[in-house]
Amino acid sequence: MILPIVAYGDPVLRKVAAEIDKDYPDLEKLIANMKETMYNASGVGLAAPQIGKAIRLFVIDASPFAEDEELSEEDRAVLKTFNRVFINAKILEEKGDEWVFNEGCLSIPDVREDVFRKPKIKIEYVDENFTKQTEELDGLAARVFQHEYDHIEGILFTDKLSSLKKRIIKKKLANISKGKINADYRMRFPLAKKGK
Repeated sequence: MILPIVAYGDPVLRKVAAEIDKDYPDLEKLIANMKETMYNASGVGLAAPQIGKAIRLFVIDASPFAEDEELSEEDRAVLKTFNRVFINAKILEEKGDEWVFNEGCLSIPDVREDVFRKPKIKIEYVDENFTKQTEELDGLAARVFQHEYDHIEGILFTDKLSSLKKRIIKKKLANISKGKINADYRMRFPLAKKGK
């Protein structure tokens, strides 16, 4: 089932999400719905807060990035199969010189900005079978993970922008929260006027 994506301005996007256990109600169905919602919106990642649930769960399918001709064969091979469910994820280590990439977010349609992040991370999480995983990611795989991880920490990519950039996009963000935006997918707007 395709769920509405929560827009910028909704308080759920600012909450530090809670850990869940394998008895979380209808978890399998929730994961399937999140994936369907992500694909419907042409996203590469979707975190539970973006569908209104303040829990430490996100899904990623970075395979669309594997089409990028500018990437190395090795990077493209990694991205092609980078399709996972992350539950109760933690970043154990971030290293390397920060690099810039133009990011967007399904909760903030029509806003894309350059964001600096560390290129290499070591992470720990449990998968959908509650099997503990530890792995190292780098490049775009690390970046997509960091973006979704920020969501479960109550952080948005716009928080990482300079104060000048924030001022420039302030009106656009206010309009998004009021529903004054055309998105190609279902959204829920926190400040939209009722009855319109």
